[in-house]
Amino acid sequence: MNHATDGPIDVTGQEGERLHISGLFVGFVSGLPQLLFPLFAAIFGVRKSDNPALIPIIIGAVLALSLLFRWLGWRRFRYHVGGHDIRVEKGILNRTARSIPYDRIQDVSFEQKPLARMMGLSEVKFETGGGDGDDATLRFVTLEEANRLRALIRARKAGLTEAHNVRKIVEPEDAETIFAMDGQRVFILGLYSFSLVIFAVLGGLTQQFDFLLPFDFWDFKHWIGLAEERGVSVKQINGVGLFARLILAFGAVGSLIFIGFATGVVRTYLREHGFRLDQTNKGFRRRRGLLTLTDVVMPTHRVQAAVVQTGPIRKRRGWHSLKFVSLAQDSKEESNFVAAPFATLSEVWRIAQAATFAPPDGDERLQRGAAKYWFTQLLVIVPVVLAGMAALVVFADAAVGRTIVLLLLLVLPGALFWLDWRQYRFGLDDHQLYLERGWWQQQLTIAPKVKVQSIEIAQGPLARRQGLASLRFGIAGGTLEMIALPLATAVAIRDTVMEKVAAVDYSAINQSH
Repeated sequence: MNHATDGPIDVTGQEGERLHISGLFVGFVSGLPQLLFPLFAAIFGVRKSDNPALIPIIIGAVLALSLLFRWLGWRRFRYHVGGHDIRVEKGILNRTARSIPYDRIQDVSFEQKPLARMMGLSEVKFETGGGDGDDATLRFVTLEEANRLRALIRARKAGLTEAHNVRKIVEPEDAETIFAMDGQRVFILGLYSFSLVIFAVLGGLTQQFDFLLPFDFWDFKHWIGLAEERGVSVKQINGVGLFARLILAFGAVGSLIFIGFATGVVRTYLREHGFRLDQTNKGFRRRRGLLTLTDVVMPTHRVQAAVVQTGPIRKRRGWHSLKFVSLAQDSKEESNFVAAPFATLSEVWRIAQAATFAPPDGDERLQRGAAKYWFTQLLVIVPVVLAGMAALVVFADAAVGRTIVLLLLLVLPGALFWLDWRQYRFGLDDHQLYLERGWWQQQLTIAPKVKVQSIEIAQGPLARRQGLASLRFGIAGGTLEMIALPLATAVAIRDTVMEKVAAVDYSAINQSH
């Protein structure tokens, strides 16, 4: 495990190694956005002062203090590469030392953001399977040193002792690219990734910094006044014909759609550019990113489950994605390792089989849940629907609008529950569990029986009266739950899986090799 202590520390009698000095500049520039709010607050506080020279003085003081504290942090940060572990010492006033044994480090991943790439630097993250976060990260070292650390740790884990002079990582001879995405595929994925997040960002910035504007952004009377100043009166606006209004409406909607597609394409290109997945003797190595380049290795033994995702539109075109659920990672985001963000079904199963997952042997192995479970859930929300209908009848004026909303209140919940029941299926075979669910975001989860760590049968009051139960399987990195099972079926599945689990030596199954 990792160990941390406080106070003066001299764990080896050696000074250890510092991070690269250029990383101080990279960190300072990367941290400038975090200083925007205190800078704007300080400027706002002195903007009515009679001495305008205070503004540049305050800006310089804030930047100087930020740089000073980063320099002190850099001076007090050292890492020691020992015979059995890597030790990280840091802290300006309170010193801490964290020991990370080699046998706890699953692998080493790199991340290079734009400025760091320009200066030949990289962040090194030690994947330990714990929740250490920044304590297991070196920001920043040269790419050569990052490669040396990765090679050294792999050598130590393999039982080798002479690895200090390794200066460059060498891909194993059996490394094979099993999936890659060219520019055209990334562009198509971007079109499917329609996003209006840019409006959320602009809205958030407007709310945060509206005090810098000379007017209230949300004051519509102000905008009408601006229009009138330019010779456009309210009567003229109201006098625009129906056809012209329709053209303006279609133009606004079209612009919104274009911005949504453009935002999705840009975000996808930034994240997935140059996507490449290699299979090595250690596991899966993924490299991707246009501005921020990431290089992550997922050892095969850490993969706990496979998740195949698609949607009604993507599925018609044959597109799917594949994720691996892994042991708990230093970064919560990486607990789901994206192995193929946009692939055909044949490509997905080729990758999944490389991780020892097999597709269901025909649909006959998958069963639907009891329909009465969904019907009961629908009945539970009936009082809410009736209350909404009553309020609509009392307060609504437009008969046509009232009729449309009434139909939606009656039909929409039933349609959603029916779609959820139709898409939900569960099953198992000799080696794996299967769970398929979701009508809009369709998801098939596959988990090996031997990776199950716990099984729980749950019954609520309504489920007990119906003779139904839910099965919750605990796996490292998440859970898998089958619902709407007859109690006898749930017990039979539990006994079958427990028989398989009982024969597993868990002291060795998740150890690296």
